[in-house]
Amino acid sequence: MDTNGSVLALGSMSGTSLDGVDAAMLRTDGVKIEAFGDTKYRRYSGGEQATLRAALGRWPDEDLGQAPDVSLSAHVELLLTFQGAELVGFHGQTLAHDPQGRGTHQMGDGAALAQALGVPVVWDFRSDDVAKGGEGAPLAPFFHFACAAWIGATVPLCFLNLGGVGNLTWIDPNKPAPEVDGALLAFDTGPANAPINDLMMQRRGLECDRDGALAACGTVLDSAVTKFLDHPFFRRSPPKSLDRDDFATALDLVRGLSDADAAATLTAMTAASVKRGMAQCPIPPDRVLVTGGGRRNPVMMRMLQDALSCPVIAVETVGLDGDMLEAQAFAHLAVRVARGLPTSAPSTTGVRVPVSGGVISTP
Repeated sequence: MDTNGSVLALGSMSGTSLDGVDAAMLRTDGVKIEAFGDTKYRRYSGGEQATLRAALGRWPDEDLGQAPDVSLSAHVELLLTFQGAELVGFHGQTLAHDPQGRGTHQMGDGAALAQALGVPVVWDFRSDDVAKGGEGAPLAPFFHFACAAWIGATVPLCFLNLGGVGNLTWIDPNKPAPEVDGALLAFDTGPANAPINDLMMQRRGLECDRDGALAACGTVLDSAVTKFLDHPFFRRSPPKSLDRDDFATALDLVRGLSDADAAATLTAMTAASVKRGMAQCPIPPDRVLVTGGGRRNPVMMRMLQDALSCPVIAVETVGLDGDMLEAQAFAHLAVRVARGLPTSAPSTTGVRVPVSGGVISTP
């Protein structure tokens, strides 16, 4: 593997929605995207999801049950189906995130994965950032910067990822590199799909409000949204990040509502938190490109468009894959780590200086 030139890298991502593992190939030199490759998805079974869900909020020194085995075996099973990867970027499964306290915990053994795949694996991307004063998240912004170049952006724009948690990346594509002052501003905006998914599981035994069908039948309780915005998180200046369950109390605010009204109100909370976050952007963006599962929820997308003063569109409209962007991001970041390039900066995680985070394990 020549880390001075382009590398065919394979990235994987298993998010806080706990639906499954995404994997994607990317040819990159860690600066420019040269080509997008194959993508695949390995869904977690109901039993696997339950095992992983039971480990949420736990730290490495606590009992994780069978969760490490479930995660590793799913990744091995999926990643072995790809051919030709020179390097793997392994995010692991986020179980707990407390950067101003205990740190961050992405469950996963990159050394074991490297042995199983026979390919070098870059993993533990967040620990160095946290050790140097950063939040450890979000990490996709450096890849978003490369994506902005790929699509030929010439004016400031935003990427909005709506996974379990929402995060926003503001980009000035005219800057020469992502770590340069003024190139990026990135931060978590608040909860996205996590409270909605938890509501659906608690009340209906379903994974999510598919296509926003339930929210579409409901009425938003504006007073609950107002109380939600009183959370101290919204008074913090970015960069800032969240644990999946930092807003578990959002469910308390809709406890007395019907299922439909509760789903509509939680969806409105996501839109309201994004609107609050957009006010932090240095310059209003030309457009917001939405990635993650939330872009498939037409109710959420409509609420976002109503809340924001610029076009809100799915990343597919510019030729990107909203299901695989984070997996592609960790392929890109793996190459940056191998080349010693920064993967985070003060404007993305609050780290004191740009840092190249990640551990490289060889077979």
